[in-house]
Amino acid sequence: MMDEVKLDISGVTEKDGKKRAYILFTRGNDHAEGYIPECILTKVQGFTDEEKDGLERYLKANLTELKKRAAKVNPITAMMREKITE
Repeated sequence: MMDEVKLDISGVTEKDGKKRAYILFTRGNDHAEGYIPECILTKVQGFTDEEKDGLERYLKANLTELKKRAAKVNPITAMMREKITE
């Protein structure tokens, strides 16, 4: 049985006039990092190439909803939650 894959998303950031949000998929010790709206995973450890392709397809298929989620993330609250759970 495959472990559940968890998705975390950052708030929207802007660099060089381009807006993006960072994505992190985790499954046990496996992780895949990337960003939207490009729907690209840049660092992948533990996921197969086929799984990576599937995660990128998931990002593309759910891009509108993911953008909405990222827009609602308050960076201060997210940072504080991270500190509390460490």
